[in-house]
Amino acid sequence: MGLKIFNTLSRKKEPFATEVEGQVRMYVCGPTVYDQAHIGHAMSSIVFDVIRRYLEYRGYQVRHVMNYTDVDDKIIVRARELGQDPIQLAQHFVEQYDRHLQELNILPPSVRPRVSSEIDGIVGMVKGLIEAGHAYRVNGDVYFDVEHDPDYGKLSGRKVEEMLAGARLEIDERKRNPADFALWKAAKPGEPSWDSPWGRGRPGWHIECSAMSRRHLGDQIDIHGGGNDLIFPHHENEIAQTESLTGRQFSRYWVHNGMMQLNGDTMSKSTGNMLPITEFLQQHEADVLRLIVLNSHYRSPLAFSSEIAEAAANGLERLRSAFKPAETSGAGEAGPAEQNLTEAVATTQAEFAAAMDDDFNTPKALGSLFDLVRSINLARDGGAGQPALQAAQQQLRELAGVLGLRLAAGTVPDPRLAALVEMLVEIREELRAAEQWGLADRIRQRLADQDILLEDGKHGTRWRQG
Repeated sequence: MGLKIFNTLSRKKEPFATEVEGQVRMYVCGPTVYDQAHIGHAMSSIVFDVIRRYLEYRGYQVRHVMNYTDVDDKIIVRARELGQDPIQLAQHFVEQYDRHLQELNILPPSVRPRVSSEIDGIVGMVKGLIEAGHAYRVNGDVYFDVEHDPDYGKLSGRKVEEMLAGARLEIDERKRNPADFALWKAAKPGEPSWDSPWGRGRPGWHIECSAMSRRHLGDQIDIHGGGNDLIFPHHENEIAQTESLTGRQFSRYWVHNGMMQLNGDTMSKSTGNMLPITEFLQQHEADVLRLIVLNSHYRSPLAFSSEIAEAAANGLERLRSAFKPAETSGAGEAGPAEQNLTEAVATTQAEFAAAMDDDFNTPKALGSLFDLVRSINLARDGGAGQPALQAAQQQLRELAGVLGLRLAAGTVPDPRLAALVEMLVEIREELRAAEQWGLADRIRQRLADQDILLEDGKHGTRWRQG
């Protein structure tokens, strides 16, 4: 059938074909770094990490660019509140997010540009838009004239007369049309600024991604990604300014992930309705968050709760259960158990590929892996030897790796150690029931000292080796 991707621009699934055969140029909008990132940001990074991994699994060479917005109104306001330099504040959170990418097993983007390092390209693009008549100057500011783009609104489906100015702009009477958006903002006291033909100032929000994408990927790219909250105005404006300047289609496919929700509302730094990545990783393994994301189709909204996290943790343990060794030694004769397992491996490969080819349907792909886990465990119980089990386990690990799952604790601990830990967990539960909290905490800490971590949940206590 071949890979099909839902294109926000056409509002349908389309066969995937790149401009250059075998190569994918993908740009994904990264975070605005004015505060610590939350798991909603991680969700978007995980989604596009999985897309990249699958494309590479299919043999594509992927050049993946993810930007950092380190010059922005929100950063300036936050830095002013803290009494810090805006660029230094942004640098702190860039470094923090880079660490999160590693912790979450997200492949490092090929390039991670940031606005403050791309000013020359941004100024050059603004200059080109002015010279082409698509933008105009007003007292040191520069605005894009949406009426010069007859296709404006094609991504979001909005009409110009129904639009207001971009979400990060106030209505400005100097603009020709309320929907016109800033390409360049004149300098204000205490704000970062750079020289330009229109005086000192800084870029508007939208121009940065167009300029960085063009510099690092060229005038046309294959995939442009981000959260669906960016469709309007950000991605709409990117299309307008880029295509007006180049005369070419900007991106062949526009791919948008749904938003993560907490307490019934979209997770957001600005509203404080969020769970920081740091806090999540203090309570759960990174693979737990990835499983939460994989269990939902990337275009759908995703509600987060402690119950969902616990279910994902249980799912992770189910995946790991497949890596127990055979109960019999040697290869022996290939009996029904091993024959069934060989068939299950082939079925899993086909079902996994079919699911991922259908617009990266990770819930179905993940379901095929759980089916393989069940087959492996049944084969082990049926007397399958280690060579047959090992081949199936290798296939499971490879496909799980395509989804970015490390299954790091896949090696089963020594049975004697497991029995001892289980006994200590039971004793700790009895101590907690008797409200002997001090002794219960000592058991937890002594186990932690040996890199054995206890996780208390609604259905009891689980343990794992850290």
